[in-house]
Amino acid sequence: MIVGDNTNNDKKQHKLKYEVGDKIIVLISDEEGKVVEIINDKMVMIEVRGVKFPAYMDQIDFPYFKMFTQKKVVEKKKIHVDNIKKEKQSSRVKTADGVFLNFIPVYDKDIFDDDIVEKLKIYLINFNEETYQFKYNLLFGGESSFDLLGNVYGLSDIYLHDINFEDVSDSPTFEFEFSLADANPKKAPYFERLLKLKGKQLFKKIEELKETGAASFSFELFLHYPDKVIVEDKLDLTKLNNAGFKIYDISKVKSNLQPARTVVDLHIEKLTDNWSHLSNFEILNIQLDNFEKYFELAVLHKQSSLVIIHGVGEGKLKNEIHELLKPRAVVKSFVNQYHHLYGYGATEIFFNV
Repeated sequence: MIVGDNTNNDKKQHKLKYEVGDKIIVLISDEEGKVVEIINDKMVMIEVRGVKFPAYMDQIDFPYFKMFTQKKVVEKKKIHVDNIKKEKQSSRVKTADGVFLNFIPVYDKDIFDDDIVEKLKIYLINFNEETYQFKYNLLFGGESSFDLLGNVYGLSDIYLHDINFEDVSDSPTFEFEFSLADANPKKAPYFERLLKLKGKQLFKKIEELKETGAASFSFELFLHYPDKVIVEDKLDLTKLNNAGFKIYDISKVKSNLQPARTVVDLHIEKLTDNWSHLSNFEILNIQLDNFEKYFELAVLHKQSSLVIIHGVGEGKLKNEIHELLKPRAVVKSFVNQYHHLYGYGATEIFFNV
């Protein structure tokens, strides 16, 4: 056996190119696998024990380097398969709780040899031990573009599909309906989750990956599968009345409603005093909750119109309100035009009364 210079061997090893089908060793876990896809010049998609996941090229090695450097292991006595207790196969170490939608960017080079994102590989990751059945639908502009039925096993993940990065500017919506693979009478029969992403959010995530060197980013779909909601068949009004609740005749409901408003200001400082610590997402939810409240009151009081002051800013609150108004049959029309009091920072809604 001829042993060459270690320096030369290291150089040869560094020059080796991985190709689809190459057998590899995962250095951190010492598991064997194979290359199933070349993602870019730094990353590959590998398959280990039937599970596919991305890895940097410096995290894997060819198995024959291990053969020359590792001491020979004495073969252990074989155990008959019937004597081994069958366990549920786990493909992922439990490092969190919940189910996540995971995005892996696939890069290409532009004419200036800079890295650009060509597409996003989408995975459903399950850190819970339960197995879920799911219905998945991807929508662009409200129209279905891709749908899938499948199972995501406990402590596992499943590849869904790719989307072209140029399509993320169309604000994709990811719809899921989850149910338990093993029915549980104490758990909800199914429940839905919707993730609507703006192109700006995804562009920001890509920039964060470049700064941190991470391979992917995720959004949480849910933490724990919900319990079944038990609805009482009959409502005991006597108990409510005795507990201090006021019971009204349905014909007199309008007289007992909270007063409506003709103008509603949704600036956060008008809605709560304790807002400085809130995130933009939390602020938006409070504003939309108040919009819904006064919109419903305006409808119940049979108002002919309602003015919503949303401000100008980046237009996010205005756009969200306009999207909520479009499908509602009770809305005759709405307009965002210059007003001498509010400028372009208000929308006037006209109702079918």
